[in-house]
Amino acid sequence: MHNFKELKIWQRSMELAKLVYETTAQFPASEKYGLTSQINRSVVSIPSNIAEGAGRSSSKEFSQFLSITLGSAFELETQLYLAESFGFITSETLATLLSQLDPIQKMINSFKNTLIDKKV
Repeated sequence: MHNFKELKIWQRSMELAKLVYETTAQFPASEKYGLTSQINRSVVSIPSNIAEGAGRSSSKEFSQFLSITLGSAFELETQLYLAESFGFITSETLATLLSQLDPIQKMINSFKNTLIDKKV
């Protein structure tokens, strides 16, 4: 079992979630149950699945949760591109969010590979 609060990927994904929520708060009210909700669910899923996986008893189980986490991260990336194409966020905002998301995606993948290779 890992202490998820000490994991950099969890800490950084928590920071990203706050930034994304601040961003989606500016979306049109008509998107409350559409893209806003979808984006917020995706970003919350990232630290949530890291925490849930950290609480599992084996590295294999944790690795499976990291796979789900990575899927949520790529889902979020797609949704952010959609938000920009719909005019809900600027290209600059998209770039800012992606500059935080990209290293998280890489960290998740790297940590997942570490768990698989070393059976941490």
